[in-house]
Amino acid sequence: MATVNVQSTTPAAERGKSRQRAETTRTAYMYLLPALLVMGIVTFYPLLYQVYMSFTDFGLKNLRVNAAAPTFVGLDNYIRILKNDMPFTGFNFWGTLAFDLWWALSNVVLHVVLGVLVAVLLNIEGLWLKRIYRAIYVLPVVIPALIVATVWKNMWDTDYGPINGLLTTINSWFGGAPVHIRWLDSYDLPIAWIPLPLSYYAMLVTNIWLGWPLNAVVATGALQSIPKELYEAAEIDGATRTQQFFNVTVPMLRPAMLPFAIFGFITTFNLFHLSYFLSGGGPDHRTELLVTWAYRLVNEQKLYGIASAFAVYVFFILLILTLITNRLAKATASYAE
Repeated sequence: MATVNVQSTTPAAERGKSRQRAETTRTAYMYLLPALLVMGIVTFYPLLYQVYMSFTDFGLKNLRVNAAAPTFVGLDNYIRILKNDMPFTGFNFWGTLAFDLWWALSNVVLHVVLGVLVAVLLNIEGLWLKRIYRAIYVLPVVIPALIVATVWKNMWDTDYGPINGLLTTINSWFGGAPVHIRWLDSYDLPIAWIPLPLSYYAMLVTNIWLGWPLNAVVATGALQSIPKELYEAAEIDGATRTQQFFNVTVPMLRPAMLPFAIFGFITTFNLFHLSYFLSGGGPDHRTELLVTWAYRLVNEQKLYGIASAFAVYVFFILLILTLITNRLAKATASYAE
């Protein structure tokens, strides 16, 4: 009789637990529903509508009230972008993509190296005023991007910029003439065998000043978490400071720095303000980025359909780059892997 009672009550208990789980799940979805509705309206609908626009000839005429629907053109916008078939001069998709990739890569490498070196130097025990140094070097991060671009554009000015002024002063010590280097609009290549204009180097210096502090902040946080016992064990084994840096510090910084480097790569790849406000994409659109071309297609050319297709390209380029870098660098791997 006791066995019969257990068999009869077990299914009832399971049904009770199942109802409780279903009610808990339903409650969770009810909490998520407002956020999903907001994201659907603010994020997903514009994205889907942009994809729709990329297959049409959506233009200025379609923005009028009661305007006719744009004409469906299929993949024509995507093909025209790849063929540089634009109703204006200067557009070069493949050239811009190559420059954008090199621009992001060169910046991220320098940012990470400088950030880690500064963090290691400021982590030396006994260094005076290290907290003040750490507070000062994050100042570039809090300055608005537009102000940074405007100030540095004036600094690179040919006639009145302080950089040329400094070079003129140094040159005068040796009896030289005033320096008037056209940093932002010179067509001459500073290094003949590297097809990068002088404005690229001006942008690079500006963005290094802007970008390394955040890397130093992340590296400083990671350095604080490295157990001192690892350095003590390495010292007992006879490792030099250099060996300790490459065999202890660098591996322990990897889980923190690699994801941030990938984030920095994507951010720099889409860094609008320096290219648009500092160099203006010049000379002759040689320092344009994909994001500045997208802006020009929308706001200057009013080619909304083509601009939408262009944005879809940028999205998939960044998605592929993120997946590849994450795969190769194992940026999300833990210490144990």
